[in-house]
Amino acid sequence: MRYQHTKLFTFFLIFPNKLIKKNNSVIKLAKEKIIVTSALPYANGKIHLGHLSGAYLPADIYVRYKRLNGDDIIYVCGSDEHGVPITISADKEKVSPQVIIDRYHEANKKTFARFGMSFDNYSRTSLPIHHETAKEFFLDFYNRGLFVEHKSLQFYDEKAKMFLPDRYVEGTCPKCGNEQARSDECEVCGALYEPSELINPVSKVSGERPVLKETSHWYFPLGKYQPALEKYIDEMNKKYGWKENVLQYCRGWFKDGLKERAITRDLDWGIKVPIDSAAGKVIYVWFEAVLGYISSTKELSQLKNDPDLWKRYWQDPKTKYIAFIGKDNVVFHAIIFPAILMAWNEGDKDPDRIGAGQYCLPQNVPANEFLNFEGKKFSKSRNWGIDVDEFLDLFAPDLLRYSLAANLPETRDTDFYWKEFQLRNNSELADILGNFINRTFTFVFKHFDGKVPALFKLEKIDEDMLKEISEYPKRVADLFEKYKIRDGVNEIMNLARAGNKYFNDTEPWKTIKSNRERCSTTLNVCLQAIYTLAELFSPVLPFSTEKLFTMLNSKPVDWKDCGKPQLKANHQLNQAEILFPKIEDEKIDAQINKLGSSKVEEVKKEELISYDDFMKIQLRVAEVIGAENVPKSEKLLKLKVRLDNEERQVVAGIAKSYQPENLIGKKIVLVANLQPAKLMGLESQGMILAVETNDGGLQVLNVTETVNNGTRVK
Repeated sequence: MRYQHTKLFTFFLIFPNKLIKKNNSVIKLAKEKIIVTSALPYANGKIHLGHLSGAYLPADIYVRYKRLNGDDIIYVCGSDEHGVPITISADKEKVSPQVIIDRYHEANKKTFARFGMSFDNYSRTSLPIHHETAKEFFLDFYNRGLFVEHKSLQFYDEKAKMFLPDRYVEGTCPKCGNEQARSDECEVCGALYEPSELINPVSKVSGERPVLKETSHWYFPLGKYQPALEKYIDEMNKKYGWKENVLQYCRGWFKDGLKERAITRDLDWGIKVPIDSAAGKVIYVWFEAVLGYISSTKELSQLKNDPDLWKRYWQDPKTKYIAFIGKDNVVFHAIIFPAILMAWNEGDKDPDRIGAGQYCLPQNVPANEFLNFEGKKFSKSRNWGIDVDEFLDLFAPDLLRYSLAANLPETRDTDFYWKEFQLRNNSELADILGNFINRTFTFVFKHFDGKVPALFKLEKIDEDMLKEISEYPKRVADLFEKYKIRDGVNEIMNLARAGNKYFNDTEPWKTIKSNRERCSTTLNVCLQAIYTLAELFSPVLPFSTEKLFTMLNSKPVDWKDCGKPQLKANHQLNQAEILFPKIEDEKIDAQINKLGSSKVEEVKKEELISYDDFMKIQLRVAEVIGAENVPKSEKLLKLKVRLDNEERQVVAGIAKSYQPENLIGKKIVLVANLQPAKLMGLESQGMILAVETNDGGLQVLNVTETVNNGTRVK
């Protein structure tokens, strides 16, 4: 908050869309009060590039932009340090879970700092303040009778003398036959089932066959909040435009019907359930981990010696809360966390709870898809991928930030390729942005003593360029406000392209000899463009733009003033440096060679098939007579299609490109002689043909309505 005072005029307290008098002085308040969170990473492994593209880099760019915009914003995150993945890692190393979380919390915190993440606080869920927060929520719900206690059969390892969490049991899926299914869910076909249905279960702890033993747990009535959740998400989407992948995922859960979820677990590691009758039980991590955003803000209050800071954000109805996540976390942040907060807020109706405060719910949950590595998923077990700290030992962080930002998986999965990383650096950062900066500074220091040249008579080309410079901040801001970070980043680079074109078209190497005033004007406009580029790129390239502002001998302004001429004539610049050196082939080839034979197999030439093999494929015309979304899948649609006198069920990954009702009546091309396959537990009797569009979507191949169903395509 900044204060200005004058005796000359009566000023006003400024709020969005209105002015209020305030004691004849002006108080400039931030435009919005915002909390931004990124999903808490598990403290059982190092951060890799896929993590950055999902929940962290988009959030950091957004936060840095909003700070330049003058908004009152805090950005919190931290390590998720409870749950089964932590204990599995500890068991493998034969150490305590504390050893694991201490190691990876510190390692990841340092990695995030090296990468330029601008958290206001990076906390951890093992801290007392988090335990206190989780217990406060649990006891509030328990004392109000919100929880339901159920007895159930769970796997118990008699040799290890412990109940086994889902991931500690492996067996054969009763639905698809996958031999590495968990005790309650198959990751291959997506089937959910009771532990008693698992075939040939084996304990991962002892290797013995576990028994089913009765235990009791408390359950959160998630289904009770489904109507409120559906209304909340519908309202947020209408007001703020949620991503389609998030909406599809939520609709799938709602269609299937929300059910009560166990809130406790039989484990030693975690937050102990704070009631006497729950010895040996901890609060289930799905419930307490999301509360880490609140406890991280409480820790920030402590660090700033401001006890009420966290309340001013979390319990102010005007707060805008944005939760950045990867698509695998949608249910927790768009459904479960809002339900928990709704449950807390409704408890405020109890007179005994007066003063407890109402929590704000997420205004938006902009989830990204996945980033793959050289065409395959990141995999620790297969040593496929690269950790961020290893990457930063090789290359400057801004090179990685730009490469990832320009290719964020915002609407579909994308890939990181070493060659593409090199190309983006050399062709865009070095040849476009870096070249524009270097050639401008070189001219100014050679011919104008390193001082900003004056602006003389403007020609149309100058006016057009200045107008373009002035329009870019709003253009980029509009994209960032809609969480289209990738498009915003690519738009900024377009300004650098425009700057290079302007430099070439005005030919300062000629005018410096024939018309010095004309050359002076050109270089002034170029420097104004570079200043604007420095500000626009500062959320994306914080390390490089800090150097660039030093070269400009200046500082960023408020985003609303960005795009206006900021550098006055005769302002002294500092010597330029090369911000983006080119990356040589040898350095990239060395990284590709590290991938080994698995990479060779991945990029080998496509095998040719014979004419006879191709003729075995039967392509037939089919009419779509039914279509619906597949629950818990944002990609799949279940279609009913008609060939001649035959109807079939086909499961197709086109849900992001088509609403089910828009497919009814379309005639499509079906691969009709495929063996049936199961997707998400549904049998698919064929495959439909589609082409990938420029925006990454899919367009089904249509056939004219006059062609009969069942006609063979040749």
